[in-house]
This record gives sequence, structure tokens and C-alpha cells, in this order.
Amino acid sequence: MRLWPFSKSGDTKVHRSVHAVRARFDAAQTTDDNRRHWSMADGFSADSAISPSVRETLRNRSRYEIANNSYARGIVLTLANDVIGTGPRLQMLSASAEVNAAIEQEFARWAQIVNLPEKLRTMRMARCQDGEAFVVLASNPNLASPVKLDVRLIEADQVRTPDILSLTTDLVDGIRFDSYGNPVEYQVLRTHPGSRFCFSGIGFPWAYERIPASAVVHWFRPDRPGQHRGIPEITPALPLFAMLRRYTLAVVAAAETAADFAAVLYTDSPANGESQSLEPMDVVALEKRMATVLPDGWRLGQVEAQQPTTTYQMFKHEILNEIARCMNVPFNIAAGNSSGYNYASGRLDHQTYFKSLRVDQATCASIVLDRILDAWIAEAILIPDLLPTSAEALPEHSHQWFWDGHEHVDPQKEANAQSQRLASNTTTLADEYARKGQDWETALRQRAKEVALMNELGLSVTPTQPLQPAAPANDAAQNEEPTADETEDL
Repeated sequence: MRLWPFSKSGDTKVHRSVHAVRARFDAAQTTDDNRRHWSMADGFSADSAISPSVRETLRNRSRYEIANNSYARGIVLTLANDVIGTGPRLQMLSASAEVNAAIEQEFARWAQIVNLPEKLRTMRMARCQDGEAFVVLASNPNLASPVKLDVRLIEADQVRTPDILSLTTDLVDGIRFDSYGNPVEYQVLRTHPGSRFCFSGIGFPWAYERIPASAVVHWFRPDRPGQHRGIPEITPALPLFAMLRRYTLAVVAAAETAADFAAVLYTDSPANGESQSLEPMDVVALEKRMATVLPDGWRLGQVEAQQPTTTYQMFKHEILNEIARCMNVPFNIAAGNSSGYNYASGRLDHQTYFKSLRVDQATCASIVLDRILDAWIAEAILIPDLLPTSAEALPEHSHQWFWDGHEHVDPQKEANAQSQRLASNTTTLADEYARKGQDWETALRQRAKEVALMNELGLSVTPTQPLQPAAPANDAAQNEEPTADETEDL
């Protein structure tokens, strides 16, 4: 590997010097108190720490928890719906308006046929549940579209090297890299290792295909340099989900135990006192609406489920807050409950969440959508009469993706803020429409058609001025309501 700055010979000189280390960190000291806490810390590399067996265990546990825990399922579904929404919309930015309109129209039609939005949502859920999502760009002659490109999803279990002994430095469990670290090919099992055919011994369970990297899209979040495979995003929360499940079962068990005992006979007399003798754990059948006489020296009581039900709500609140933190999801979205929020606190929590969504959308656009678009255009250009002939002569296909916007909780305040930003030239129509996931040119052309039709029908098209918000009565109201410039991301 040649290092920058490049020289003719490619040689680099390394100067070595010895320095005495005088630094001391408390966290680097091993004591009797922290020895057990840090006993599992290791110095493995990124790929060694997440070996195939480790990733398989994490995937299986993550899938089990999401399939059986309503909170885990709700968090993953909400995250996928908020990131992908109804699907991204393409806007071409080339110099030819004719080419732009043709590509946008045909790509939208193709995306609907292959159900691209649904597959993108599945990919986002797989990245959260399995740690990574794989797409194979293959031809599907049965598609009802001139472009036969199809987006085929495969699970992370199928991307693996069957022979573990063949793993080398350029092969990381199903992915082969060149000397520069670029993926060259993916080894994909023809049959899922967990399918019934593998368990029954039918066929060849470890038969695999070598797929070139140009036909595979691999979407995951690398947390360490040199990491080539992903782990579930909810990995830090898996033990917490188990705690929440056990605590919930303990609360239910305590309530059921208390409910199972209709009444308990007890006495304050000593063991050899004057109370009437009864057999321990004897069961007495009680009839409804009947008065009875108890044995001498005995009283009637009931079992109360005081623990752990008294702290259940507080425990669930805190553990759900910690669970959702590793996915940048605020508590009210994770719990599906905003009863404890006011306007200001809800807005502050959502700022971090919306920024996380924008990051996910940007990585999805660059890693997944751009690859799909390039493959689609490469095939669409070869189809006669599908795109204008000038599309082949374009040096590049500049474009951008629009995503669903987020509805503002106070449309009046948003309209006032938008009007002020446009009047002060601190924003553009493109930016304002992009906040709602719309193409500003398409929206303006549609509005022009509406105004023309309204004029034709004699309807009023006089624009109305947005209402100015009333001044807050006190400081407390200012904390509850945002000002005009505090409306972003809501």
C-alpha cells in the first residue's frame, strides 16, 4: 500500500523514538472492585469480535425478541416507517428537462412494479434486526416493465463462506476484498441455512454462488474501522428487553398469586396458644354471600400483591428510555405514549430523532438508491423508445431524492415562520418544499394549473396573509410554544 504523499520510489521513512509514559488513568487501573466488571473486555479486531458465530447468536436473539416483544416490534416498525415512509421520490437535475421528466416517470413506474418502497422498509428493519441488509440486482423476465431489473432481498445468514477453513485476510465470511479493501465478490448460499431443506438433508445445503460486487448492495452501519459485517442495532438493548420481560412476568405472577387465595386464616396466638387446632395449609371452601363462624382464635385476611407492582410503572419507563436510546428513538415514540410531555420537551426530544432519520436517509440514498438508479439507467438506455435519445449523451445523471416530510404540530406557526424566511431570503422554495418531501417545480406547475382554472371559473385567487401569533401571557407560555424560528423538524 502506497501512503500519501506519493513519491517516485514509493518508500516512506519512519522515525522511531522512545518516550517514557507518565500518564495515569483511573479507568485503566484494575482493582478488586472493577476486576469482574471488566473481565470480558478484549482487544479483538472488529471482524474478530463479531465472528460468524457471534453474529448468528445476536441475530437469532434479536429476531426472537422483536417477534415476541411488542415494544421491540413497535420500535423497529416505527423506525422503518419514519426513515422510508411511502418511499423516496426521484428528481433528475440534468440540463435536459425532457430527459429529466422521462427518467422520473419511468423510474417511478418501475419502482411501483417491483414494490421498491416496501423492500426498502424491509431493508431498514433488517438492518435494525440483523445488523445488515443485502440486495442482489438481478434480471427478472416476468416483470411487467420494459426494464427487467429486479431488487431481490436476501438475509444475512445466506452471505457466508461455507468452508470456514478457507477464510483468509481477503475473505471475511462471504465477502472477498481486493488489496485496496474494495469488495470483489459475495458468496451467497443458494438455500437459507435455516430452511427445512437443510434440516431434512435434501439437496446441497452449502452450495453457493459467487456474485460480483457490482450486483450486490450491502447496507450496514460500521461502528469500528475495519468492520465489514454488521450486528443488530438493538444489540445493547437485548439484555434490557429480557429484564423487562422478566419483570413483567414477575408482576403478573405476584398479582395471580394474590388472586388465587380468596382468603387466609391467621392467628395472633402463639404456637401452643389457646386457638383451635387446624391443619397447616388446610383449604376451606367458601360460598358466595354466606356468613360463617371461624374457628376459635382465628381471623380472616387476604393476600395483597404489593411488590413488585408498586414500582412497575417507574421501572418500565426507565428501562424503555434506556432501550430506545441506542437507536436514537425518544421515549414517547418507543412507548407510544406522550402523556408526560409538553410541547417544548417533545420538540427537544424529536430534534435528535429527526437528525438521526436524516442520516439514515442520506446513507440509504448513497449506498442503496444510487446503486439501484445507476443499474436502472444502464438498462433503460438500451431499451428503444423508453427514454429520449439525448439521455445517452448526458455526461452524468445528477439527481436528488425526496423523502416524506414531517407534519408540523402547529400549521399556523409554521406558515408564519415560512413566510418570514422567504421574505428575508434566508430560504428557498426548493428547501421549503423539500421539508415536505415535494418537488418545488412540480408543485408550482400544479399550483399554476389550479390558479388558471380558478380564474376561468371566476373564483377568487387572492392570497391571504398568515395570521400573526398572539404574544404569550407569561414566561411559562413561552416554554410551551415555539417562536417563529423554532419550527424546524416539527
